[in-house]
Amino acid sequence: MNAQVNSSNSAFDWFKWIVVVALVAGTVYGNFYFAEQSLIVRVVVVLVALIVALGVAATTEKGRSVNRLRRDAWVEVRKVVWPTRQETVQTTMVVIGFVLVVALILWGVDTLLGLGVKAIVER
Repeated sequence: MNAQVNSSNSAFDWFKWIVVVALVAGTVYGNFYFAEQSLIVRVVVVLVALIVALGVAATTEKGRSVNRLRRDAWVEVRKVVWPTRQETVQTTMVVIGFVLVVALILWGVDTLLGLGVKAIVER
């Protein structure tokens, strides 16, 4: 019994995805076809069509799983302990200092290698 329900939902999900693709394709074509219409009218129609397409996509199994992922991600973001302003400034200064030191080292190595190659080529 459960396999039949999943098979039916899967087939209906495919139909929903076809509707989503048709809505998006129709919106793109309609926007091109009605190029002489007012821009604001076309923007409103495109936004409405895309919202409807997203609504249809959200009713599929993949859409529900994406919505669950979005909610779980939001819960995790609320758990993050953000650094203070002082910690952020200090970490930024350490990174900038490290980048400058590495840049100077690379510049020195590049200069030495350039002088070495120049000495070999001039012989």
